[in-house]
Amino acid sequence: MSLEHAILGFLQYQPLTGYDLKKVFDISVRHFWPADQSQIYKTLARLEKKSWARREVLAQESRPPRKLFHITEAGRRELARWLASPVAGEEGRSAALIQVFFAGNLADSQAIKLFEDEAQRFRTLLDHYGQVPEQVVSFRGLATSPRDTFFWMLTLECGRHMARAHLDWLESVIRRLENREYVLAPEVEIPPAGGNTPSILLKEET
Repeated sequence: MSLEHAILGFLQYQPLTGYDLKKVFDISVRHFWPADQSQIYKTLARLEKKSWARREVLAQESRPPRKLFHITEAGRRELARWLASPVAGEEGRSAALIQVFFAGNLADSQAIKLFEDEAQRFRTLLDHYGQVPEQVVSFRGLATSPRDTFFWMLTLECGRHMARAHLDWLESVIRRLENREYVLAPEVEIPPAGGNTPSILLKEET
């Protein structure tokens, strides 16, 4: 996904300023696609250059002009094309899982703290998700129908399910560490490197 298409998606509902777009992002899609103010303004400039959006400058008394952005017909066609196209998958990278992989170097208390800190982050995230339905009311005027709101809320539903599942896993790891349940995987044969190194067989300690 690109920020360009997210902005086009919001502009299809009504013309918005860069400032308005930032507010809408923060109370809607921030939990899966955050954007800062400078990114939004740079992207609006690109949309203008591609003729996917046009700028309307509105004079204001004793204040700088207000720059209102409208989606163009070309922009609507591009949004429709993107929405109907498969999105390329992104290669997964997780620094947190690298920490987990090598956490055997830590003492139990340190490892437990590592997982507790991550669990608290997901508890905070779930609390934030709980506030989203109330926030939706403040920008529901952008939607053209209840069907739009239905799809908006599907993203929240997905976020909640994923966060809840991850938190459940973290809490289960913490319990196992507290109980000193160091259970290795079943026997796994690691292929030799270059054909000269003998195979290493990992076995559960007795």
